[in-house]
Amino acid sequence: MSGKYQERLSQLEGVLKEDLIDLQQLRASSSSGIPESLRPLSWRLLLEYLPPKRAEWTEFLQKQRQNYGELVLDMIVRPGDSNSEQADHPLNPNPDSAWSNYFKDNEVLLQIDKDVRRLCPEMSFFQQPTPFPNRPASRLNLSKRINSCNLHAEVFETSRSGATNFVASSRKKAVEQYKSLDEGDEAHWQVVERILFIYSKLNPGVKYVQGMNEVLGPLYYVFAQDTNDSWAEHAEADTYYCFQNLMSEIKDNFIKTLDQSNCGIEWTMTRFYERFKDCDPDLYEYLVTEQGLLPQYYAFRWLSLLLSQEFLLPDVITIWDALFADDKRFEFLQYVCLAMLYNARDRLLQGDFSANMRLLQNYPEVDVGQLVVIAHDLKEGNLSVISKSDSSNSMDRAKKPTTISSVLSSTLRSFTGKS
Repeated sequence: MSGKYQERLSQLEGVLKEDLIDLQQLRASSSSGIPESLRPLSWRLLLEYLPPKRAEWTEFLQKQRQNYGELVLDMIVRPGDSNSEQADHPLNPNPDSAWSNYFKDNEVLLQIDKDVRRLCPEMSFFQQPTPFPNRPASRLNLSKRINSCNLHAEVFETSRSGATNFVASSRKKAVEQYKSLDEGDEAHWQVVERILFIYSKLNPGVKYVQGMNEVLGPLYYVFAQDTNDSWAEHAEADTYYCFQNLMSEIKDNFIKTLDQSNCGIEWTMTRFYERFKDCDPDLYEYLVTEQGLLPQYYAFRWLSLLLSQEFLLPDVITIWDALFADDKRFEFLQYVCLAMLYNARDRLLQGDFSANMRLLQNYPEVDVGQLVVIAHDLKEGNLSVISKSDSSNSMDRAKKPTTISSVLSSTLRSFTGKS
């Protein structure tokens, strides 16, 4: 164990042992990464779920977990046990009828079910049974409400910006077979499905949007993997409330009507590109002006899903340590994205449109800890690129015939499968 790691561990342990947690010190101690053993508690605090006063934790957690248990009963267990259909029927034209709501819920549930089944497919965790199943809810398993026998992982998804989303990259390939579990057991992905379903029911203005599963997955994984069983037992409830808090900050990314507002995802991408231009004008000129490689082709997914699809889960968690520790929240996310461009700068300057599109849509494996270090340096102004470092190469690029439109058209056709 390195001295630097031990020093950071001791510092963070000291902060977490205080009767009144100093959130500023916690952020400072967490900004470069959080040891695995301290991460579940640290995330609960950084996401402002747990109150800073340690003396309040027991009563607070008991109340929150009890409230969540009631939500599961009210929205999943009791409706499933009710005989309300005797006074109703599937063809009832009343939009508020029980059957009408049931069918609407199933439309949302179908999408949730498809998405959570392919959550983090590079690892087996989400397919494994949870040691703490919700027995009443597992008996009325949500996934049994819909015909999910022939769900297949999709290779491409198209975002609302029109860009191909590459949901299943070469690094994240979903399997199509899932282990059958004993009666009363449930897999971790089924717990995630229940959380998302309840969230969609309680947030009708947002509902469920594809990609939320990628945001929820790392949260649940961290809490469910807690080495303290008394905390891990309540991972579902704690994940729900932390997800609710996280979504309150980033939900505008998922609301289509806000895309072009001053708080939507397009506004966020505009700010990112302004920072990109200031940070590295040469690379910006080459990618954006010369090649026409616009932000929606890669930054849309990077920013809206907090990089959860660009890296394997352990690396995503490392990045999220820094994101959650950022006092300005997700401003630091933009600097991590800039660090990704900085890290791949040489390859990008040598690549054509198609090669650069592939690189940014399927980012290569990298030391994400180093990315976080670069991001901090960029944010603090301690790192800058060599502007106009190779004027001859810039001149050579300028002399090359520009066929951006034809390249863009053919590339998009190949991505979408259109002739």
